[in-house]
Amino acid sequence: MTKKRVVVTGLATLNPLGNDLETSWSNLIAGKSGISPITAFDASEFSSRIAGQVKDFDASAHMPVKEARRMDRFVQFAVATGNMLIQDSGLAITDENAHRVGVLLGVGLGGLDTIEVFHTKLMESGPNKISPFMIPMLISNMAPGQVSIFTGAKGPNVVFTSACASGTHAIGHAYTEIVMGRCDAAITGGVEATITPMGVSGFTSLKALCSNRNDEPEAASRPFDAERSGFVIGEGSGFLMLESLEHALARGARIYAEVVGTGSTGDAYHMTAPREDADGMARCMKAAIDEAGIHPEDVDAVNAHGTSTSLNDKAETLGMKTVFGEHAYKLRISANKSQTGHLLGAAGGMEGVFSCLTLYKGIVPGTANYTTPDPDCDLNYMGSGPEEYQARYVLSNNFGFGGTNASVLFKRYEA
Repeated sequence: MTKKRVVVTGLATLNPLGNDLETSWSNLIAGKSGISPITAFDASEFSSRIAGQVKDFDASAHMPVKEARRMDRFVQFAVATGNMLIQDSGLAITDENAHRVGVLLGVGLGGLDTIEVFHTKLMESGPNKISPFMIPMLISNMAPGQVSIFTGAKGPNVVFTSACASGTHAIGHAYTEIVMGRCDAAITGGVEATITPMGVSGFTSLKALCSNRNDEPEAASRPFDAERSGFVIGEGSGFLMLESLEHALARGARIYAEVVGTGSTGDAYHMTAPREDADGMARCMKAAIDEAGIHPEDVDAVNAHGTSTSLNDKAETLGMKTVFGEHAYKLRISANKSQTGHLLGAAGGMEGVFSCLTLYKGIVPGTANYTTPDPDCDLNYMGSGPEEYQARYVLSNNFGFGGTNASVLFKRYEA
């Protein structure tokens, strides 16, 4: 049986660079930063006081106010992004095809803000003041659940929670669902909104966040740079509409890119640190390339995990050298987190969106703040500016706490 081809027919994102696809891409290519002082709460006592926040988000523009009040911020993001994705893809979900359209999304932490708000209410006013909507507001699977309610999609409905690899894992599994013939189309990607006191303090106590550039937030996220000092927390979403090629062609859909391979591995090593030999990362990247049936030398660009933490960037660099050999030095490597911060469970979705636009637009984004070379990170990280380049294959990586690794390989669509 011939393996089904899977293509990307829709893109949508909310992120610190913009509240729609066009604005986000324009600001990314222009080298603008979405990182700024935290305004979501009073962060004056925190050592890290900056974040990549989604700005001026108006949930009522995407859903009834009554419904929005019963959703955590990450679910509001999911519904808004799902609606934008349907519009961008042009896919009409009807009674006839609804059961063949899935929703598979990645969420790292879920409704942290809702937990904090209601925990305070419980302590101050007692259990009788807890809303019956508290649990459905905060559980992670409410992202795909509410997207299905608003779009009508009735196919596979699943949430993937694998820390910072969540969004990439979701894309990989959505791809597999279509290849296996379990659905014809799938809304996939990742969403997250955890810029809260507990979220920031938790990562701060891990010494994971950048805390020495609060006065210059745009320069704080520095993937692969020798002066990197931790990641900047971010929030947002990135969704892709995947379809079987035959389904997309039958309805005359615009095709941004093709998904040709996925990888998923475990480190079996440490709660938070990647393996120093990058074995899990390397095997993950290689699995995606092998599934596509190509040689490592065929890959043109990598949308790196690139967190701006010392251990990750060093290990990811070593992993790329292991997989690509001397070709690693020819790869065009972009780290979008340099401009958006780290969107955690949404990172893979947003970076998947930007990877597809890299292929569709023929432009490889830069890596902001890469100014001081690190001997341990000596590949071609693209500098701060974009490059017009007709890439044929772009590999997107994301790696999470617990040693969970995910890669997706996108290809420029060729009939």
